This record gives sequence, C-alpha cells and structure tokens, in this order.
Amino acid sequence: MHDLVIRGGTVVDGTGAPAHQADVAIDGGVITAVGVVDAKGRREIDATGLLVTPGFVDIHTHYDGQVTWDPLLSPSCWHGVTTAIMGNCGVGFAPARPDRHDWLISLMEGVEDIPGSALAEGIKWNWETFPEYMDSLAGQKRVLDVATQVPHGSVRAYVMGERGARNEAANDDDIAAMAAIVREGVAAGALGFSTSRTMLHLSKDGEPVPGTFANKAELMGIGRALGEAGHGVFEMASDMTPAVEEFNWMKELSAETGLPVTYALLQSPVEADKWRDMLALTDAARAEGADVTAQIACRPTGLVLGWQSTVHPFVSRAAYRAIADLPFAERLARLKDPAVREAIVSEQADMSGYGVLGMILMHGYDRMFRLERDAGLDYEPAAGDSVAALAAATGKPPAEIVYDMLMERDGRGYIYLPLLNYTNFNFDHIHEMMNHPATVLSLSDGGAHCGVICDASFPTYMLTHWARDRARGPRLPLEQVVHMQTQRTATLYGLHDRGVLAAGMKADVNIIDYDRLRILPPEMVFDLPAQGRRMIQRSEGYRATIVSGLVTFENGVETGEMPGQLIRGPQHAPPSQIAAE
Repeated sequence: MHDLVIRGGTVVDGTGAPAHQADVAIDGGVITAVGVVDAKGRREIDATGLLVTPGFVDIHTHYDGQVTWDPLLSPSCWHGVTTAIMGNCGVGFAPARPDRHDWLISLMEGVEDIPGSALAEGIKWNWETFPEYMDSLAGQKRVLDVATQVPHGSVRAYVMGERGARNEAANDDDIAAMAAIVREGVAAGALGFSTSRTMLHLSKDGEPVPGTFANKAELMGIGRALGEAGHGVFEMASDMTPAVEEFNWMKELSAETGLPVTYALLQSPVEADKWRDMLALTDAARAEGADVTAQIACRPTGLVLGWQSTVHPFVSRAAYRAIADLPFAERLARLKDPAVREAIVSEQADMSGYGVLGMILMHGYDRMFRLERDAGLDYEPAAGDSVAALAAATGKPPAEIVYDMLMERDGRGYIYLPLLNYTNFNFDHIHEMMNHPATVLSLSDGGAHCGVICDASFPTYMLTHWARDRARGPRLPLEQVVHMQTQRTATLYGLHDRGVLAAGMKADVNIIDYDRLRILPPEMVFDLPAQGRRMIQRSEGYRATIVSGLVTFENGVETGEMPGQLIRGPQHAPPSQIAAE
C-alpha cells in the first residue's frame, strides 16, 4: 500500500514531454511510480480532469526576513510554489554584526520596499555568521522548502564596515576576508552568492547598495571562493553598463570556475532593444564555454497603484496630503466627498524630490491602465486602453479618470503602471525571451515591494495567461510553461532532486483545476509584524499542493502540515532519474 496515490490526472511532468493521463504514487516523501498504479494508497486523491504538475521552484524571492517568522511564506504558497530561493540582489540579513542590524534592515527596506518596522519586530537575530543564520532557518517549521544565497551587501558591510557600506574600493585583505565568508556560507549550504550592480537599488538613505561599484578583482576574488567550495550560482542584478566589460568578467569567472553566472534581464524603456544585445552577448559567452544565463520575467515590472499603496498619482498633492495620515476608513469617507475630489484632481502635483520616476507616476497617463477588467486582471493592456487614450476619447481630464478608477470597489480599485518590460505595449518580446535557450524564468520578487507590487503570482500567471488565455499574440505550450518553472529553474540552482514527476524524485506536486484557475485581484493587508503593510494576491484553482508527500494546501487552505526543509547545497538526482536522462 502506498502513502498517497493521485489517480487519473493529466500529468505534465516538468520535462517538457507531452501531457498524458497517469496515476502518481508517493511513499516516504518520494515519488515511487508514475503510470498505472494498481496498489491502493492510504490516502487517494481523484485527479480526473485535473492537471498534475511538479511543485514550482521560484529562484528569485526576498523572504530573507519573513522566513524567520512566517511558516507559510505567502503569497508564494498560494501559487503552487514548493521551493523558494532567497538572498537575491545582494541583500539579506547574514552575516550581521550586532551593531549593524538596523542598517541591514534599512538596506532591505530601501531596495525591496519591505516595511522596516515589520523587519525590526519580526527578526529575532539569533545569529551573526552566515552558518548561524542557516542553522536558525533549519530549526523552524514551514510549508515549503527554502534555500538561500550569500548576499554581497551584508558581506561587504560585515568585513569593511562603513567603508563597505559607502562602496569604497576593497583592498586585498578585504577581498580575502569576503571570499572566506562566502566560502564558509557555501560550505554551510548556501546555493550561491548574489550582488547588485544597478542604480535602481538604493538603500533607504538613497545610497547605492554595497558592491554596486565593486571592481573585477573583488568580483573575481569572491567568485573564486565559489569555485573552491565546488558549487554555487553567481547571481546579480546589473545595469550592464558598459555591457561588454560586464560580460568579460562574467565569462572569465564562469569559464575559470565552471559555475553558472546569471543576471536579470528586462526590456529597458530607454533602450528598447538592448535586451537583444544582451542575449547576443550571452550566446557568445556560452559559445566560448561560459555558463551564463539571463533571468527574465513573464510580465512587466510595474506598480500597482491604489489609495493604500506606497505611492499613487495624487500622493504629492497638498489636498491629498491633508488627509493622507487618516485611518483608511476615514480617508475613504473624505475621498468620497465631491469637494475633496475636486480639490485633489484640480490641483497640480508637487514634483519636487520625485525625479523622472515621479513624473511618470504623477503624469504618465499614457502608461496607466485599469488593472481589473470584466475578463479578469489585465497585465497586457493595449496602448488604446490607457488613461491618456480614454481621456482623448471622452474629453474627460485624465486625473479624474484615475481618481474614479481608484475609487472602484469601494476605494480599492487599482491603476496598473508598467515601468520595465513594456516599451511596445505588448508581450511579443517576452515571448521571444522565453523561447531563447539562454534564459530562465525568474524575478517574481516574492516577499518584496510590499506596497506596490505582488509578482509572487507569476507561477499562476504563466499557466493562465501564457498557456491558456493570451489573446494579443502567441501563447506557449502548457508543457513548456510547466517545465520553465520546475525542472528548468531547479536545474540552474543544482536542485536535481525535484521539478520532475518521476520515480525517485522528491514528491512536490500541484493538483490544478486548470479550467478554473485564476489570480484574484490584489489586496492590501496589514498582517506583517508591527501591523506592517503588504500587497497580496491569492488564487483559485489549486486543488492541492503537496510537499515531500504531505498535502500542505487543499483548495487554497493550509492543512497544518509543515514538511518544508532548509535546503543545504546542491541536491542530486536519484539514480533512476540519472539513468533516464
């Protein structure tokens, strides 16, 4: 008798192979059979008419603080994620000297828009070194598996103090000390090292993230520590300026160590075709023997703007600022007052201190769209659906249109403002990126950007929009969509024990009512420590999520099972899977 048998589902096994009907048997947290299973299970799930896929492996999250207090790691757990990798973009909370806690919190708050008050109250800081952080994570129960990377910002500040925080050049001793910490972290089980080299990443005080201007000697010295440890991904966010110089050290590092180097790639609103140049350089690097991969997103990086968001188009207007600090119920009552509405929409925005982004936020009506439509959430709107286009067609001032959209759903309406990855007002370039062999699906930023973004819903969006619903261009085969966020993501980070439904593999499984699968509208909640704010998105259609053979969610509700583990280092595929490959 098996522990669990999933009967008669449509199996999409994660390899990209055609979907087929099969049973899945699970014993001891491992898949023991996929096909016709005659033996009964202690528990059986009828999956007739449902999809059965591997659990999703999200390689780009920022749960570094949340993981210390939240056993669910929502919103990711609501979207079929069974493995989450943290420590991206060079920010995290280990190593951490006792007198640097507040600084590390401000760094994360500035870069990833996670409320500092929530981090300060939620994190217990029962570690200093990176191995101690890993031990702390290992001692906690949770619903899904987590892994992490060693973040450059924390390491630099730990070794160099204020010199590191201010991005001063590292000397040979500094580099040797940082390399030792990275080597120690990887030995303790970190899956790699991350850094940030983009001016988009600023601490709360407006300073670039430590490591932003690190020279080749520092990057190579740290990268060689990964090589000496024998495994690890070198992950970074970078402006890729100048691109050729960045690729030169990336190629050299990967070729010398044999390890993967991976970088974030989004379409720039300024250089719309730069992504093609980046992929051409990536192809050239791979042709020269380097393992370089671009991390891409499945939709734009954009802001979801509402009255409770961190920012919205009226945030700088004096008439709004006069009521901005009221509790939301009181503020909403005032916003419903026609006199208040008139005062806010007729006033000019105060642009001082907001820069170029502020101009887009306050006046970029050609890039503002209603997020919710009759057919659901629209993350691929046409240019003709913009606020500016609606204003031109109706003669109504755009500020009034925005105000009225925000007032929908009793003041919980949202404006969608795509900033990156949407220069041409369609997803055709994303489709091309997704079909490129040197890319991997990533950049959900689960747990981050709490006041304006919720892209932890990426896995569900891949299934609904890209495989099922897209109308403005070609879709992707369901089998490819599943592969991209299971075996493909797992393999990049050396997690060869998961991401495929096959005998001997880890029993992480999603059972999905594909026809009814949908992402629910964003909502703002205040459930972080210190009543911190975050935007969440739930889903409907996941019948069950299974981690290591235990059902953790049924119909979107947690069961109380906590099988999640801390992943320490690469995980090997079972012999049966190796033989099959």
